[in-house]
Amino acid sequence: RPSTITHPGAAMDSITVPQLKIAIDADAVVIDVREGYEFADGHIPGAMHIPMATVPLRLAEFSTATTPYVVCQSGGRSWQVCAFLERNGITAINVDGGTGAWQASGYPVEVNVPTS
Repeated sequence: RPSTITHPGAAMDSITVPQLKIAIDADAVVIDVREGYEFADGHIPGAMHIPMATVPLRLAEFSTATTPYVVCQSGGRSWQVCAFLERNGITAINVDGGTGAWQASGYPVEVNVPTS
């Protein structure tokens, strides 16, 4: 179950990497908001690539019916994207520690896959 974290001016749901693994095993939607070269170097298997800078232009790709789990390298950019999505009526869950924590936990990554 996600925990709620509070930053100045905002509160949102956040989960740990082990919680994300459980969610992925249950078909969660994972959005990676890192740059293309970061995504190509290694990302969570099955993650959709939507770079942070393009999120406002691609807002229609986020469904209000499915809560996305948003990941970056360490959790900062994904937190900003989650805050933006929340302001636009889309519930999103930030992944604490991001892809760095995912890799440090020993979970697999996909490498050198063409980005969108």
